[in-house]
Amino acid sequence: MNRSVVVVGASLGGLRATEQLRGHGFDGDLTVVGEETYAPYNRPPLSKDALAGDHGGGTSSLHASLAFRARSSVADVTWLLGTRVESASLTERTLHLSDGRTLAFDGLVAATGLRPRRIPHLEPARGRHVLRTIDDAVALRADLATGRRVVVVVGGGFVGCEVASTAHALGAEVTVVEPLAVPMIRGVGEEVGGALLRHHVARGATFVTGQGVAALVARDDDPGRVGGVVLDDGTALRADVVVESVGSHPNVEWLAGNGLDLTDGLLCDNHMRVEGRPDIVAVGDIARFPNPDFGVVARRVEHWSIPGDTARRAAQSLAAYLHGSAADDTVFAPLPAFWSDQFGLRLQSFGAPGLADRVEVVDGDLSDLASGIAATYHLGERVIGVLLVNVPTAQHAHYRSLVLPAPHLV
Repeated sequence: MNRSVVVVGASLGGLRATEQLRGHGFDGDLTVVGEETYAPYNRPPLSKDALAGDHGGGTSSLHASLAFRARSSVADVTWLLGTRVESASLTERTLHLSDGRTLAFDGLVAATGLRPRRIPHLEPARGRHVLRTIDDAVALRADLATGRRVVVVVGGGFVGCEVASTAHALGAEVTVVEPLAVPMIRGVGEEVGGALLRHHVARGATFVTGQGVAALVARDDDPGRVGGVVLDDGTALRADVVVESVGSHPNVEWLAGNGLDLTDGLLCDNHMRVEGRPDIVAVGDIARFPNPDFGVVARRVEHWSIPGDTARRAAQSLAAYLHGSAADDTVFAPLPAFWSDQFGLRLQSFGAPGLADRVEVVDGDLSDLASGIAATYHLGERVIGVLLVNVPTAQHAHYRSLVLPAPHLV
């Protein structure tokens, strides 16, 4: 009798997990359950090219431009799209689906990813957007295309700044509201974040820092639609459109009641096994796992490179369990990497700059980001991360090599 694996989550991590399971010799039944109706697609362009484009065909044409090409090895995988896992019984190894079906499994891959946080004000409802899915991007683009040209982006992280940049390029008057001192401070530090702030302002964006949103205000002529925001200090900002970019929640509620630590994603060991269970693994940005290169604390990493890296490790671990063999005992220490396009700048990061205690600009000048800078991020004597701004791709490998592994791996 064939053994079965169910992958919950039909995004990049779920796709890569199925491919890797086949690559590691698992020839049993594979089923992928995905809440969206779309086959796996590339999300980073949603705040960039996809948002800027005019998609006359709507969601279908946008999906066609973003869809991943699956390997032939997963042609026999069963895809249950537009279906949600409502709950799981890990002791019985069953999943209960939104369409009433029950799925049994021998192995389980959790790849349900994140959903956007929302500003905790329920009304008004229309004119408010988040950006995580194709449907989100199409809805926001449609709102921007109807002559609504005053945009407030709440949250100055990477996605918030990307959306602000794209909306500004489309002709909108954009204000970014960021509660911290400078945008992207957690990812790049205060000094570089301040330089990015100055660059963005010089190109026409408005930033309000050190303030949160106290309330949303409706339009006088349309009470159901947002017309502005009120900041913590009482300042009122007009807004035809509000984009909420205030972080994410891991989608783990379907695993509640099974005794797992769900405080911040799914706690995994270095093999990507959920709390050490060999039959359950997690991939992508819901996985909270220890990376020995960056300390002993288990952390989630919301970078584009992580789904592929964790899928390789998780699939090997799960396939080994199903085959009755030993899991790979080498240390799993992936190097996080991400990129961002905003206001004419291409940012590329390797490592974990957010953990650094010191930043050094080793090439270029923070007063002229457009001409390119390279910054190294240090933790003690180690270079723990690098950030490149407008640095040619041919030089990336050199700077990437500066990120030193932890001493135990040298």
